[in-house]
Amino acid sequence: MDELRALLSENAAASLAIGGLAIGIFFGFVVQRTNFCTMGGISDMLTFGDTRRFRAWVFATAVAIVGAQALAAAGVVDLAKSMYMSATLDWSGALIGGLMFGFGMCFAGGCASRNLVRAGSGDLRSLFVVILMGMAAYAAIGGLLGPLRADLSNATALRLDASGMANQGLDAALAGIAKLAPATASRLVGAALALALIVYCFADAQFRASPVHIASGALVGLAVVAGWALTGLAADEMAATATAPVSLTFTRPAGDALEWIQRFTAQRVPNFGVACVFGVIFGAFLGAITSGRFRLATFQDSSDTLRNMFGAVLMGVGGVMALGCTIGQAVTGVSTLAIGSIIAFVAIVLGGVVGIRTIENMA
Repeated sequence: MDELRALLSENAAASLAIGGLAIGIFFGFVVQRTNFCTMGGISDMLTFGDTRRFRAWVFATAVAIVGAQALAAAGVVDLAKSMYMSATLDWSGALIGGLMFGFGMCFAGGCASRNLVRAGSGDLRSLFVVILMGMAAYAAIGGLLGPLRADLSNATALRLDASGMANQGLDAALAGIAKLAPATASRLVGAALALALIVYCFADAQFRASPVHIASGALVGLAVVAGWALTGLAADEMAATATAPVSLTFTRPAGDALEWIQRFTAQRVPNFGVACVFGVIFGAFLGAITSGRFRLATFQDSSDTLRNMFGAVLMGVGGVMALGCTIGQAVTGVSTLAIGSIIAFVAIVLGGVVGIRTIENMA
């Protein structure tokens, strides 16, 4: 392990770019071939009473929790250094942003990752959604909407370090309340949360009898674990600018990818997130071509265009406020046991429910 860490950290930029591309290709191929879709899972559940795709999403989160916590225990990745584990809990961003993202993805035909996969499968509408989402995300980071987002966060955020918590992890809360060692608290909380999610998933006979949904959830979760392993091992503690560990997330990276395309001569090697974005598109393309499902598609009419534009903007702004998307927060973020990620996960689901009901009432 030490030799691998040395190899990756000594060539961190190339390692993260190549590894991110490979993980993205794997993720895109899996999602395309298994029809893994978080928005579709909520829609199936509400419309047909079929919870298999929703449970696949939850199962991906459970797998990611087990894997990420195992990597942390083995010293492969320091999850406490990730963006999700700040001692400042931006609960309003997680709640409002999650609701916005969940609501918006219903109008855009799917979440950020699903639109990347659809773009790779030939859907030009989704390519437009991804581009507009990335632009909206950048507007919310440091553009027109940046000051408003920052003011809301600063006005409502909770400083957990003032109450003695090192970060916003559920394990940190348990360690403080029960006076447990941090490592013990992490194992207990991680095991309990993962077990609860797994029990929920496999309590359903339809899910148990559906290998494709079980496999899709497991493989998506493993892709997130691979991202944590790569960025954890490639971290260079001696670098002038330390890079925090991260895994799959797609809202801000969509904007980063647009910036990289425009500034290629200034930074020729893409970062992990940008490489993942391109990898997902290419992996989905491979999946669509090999399954005979590659089809060029575009908007049906002006109302279809406006609906997708509305959803893309909500996802871009909401994804930045919530610090992630249906993968970036609900799977990657929750795998760190961060309280903000759990709030965002619940908010995305609620926003999705309201969004689907709204579209049904508009029909």
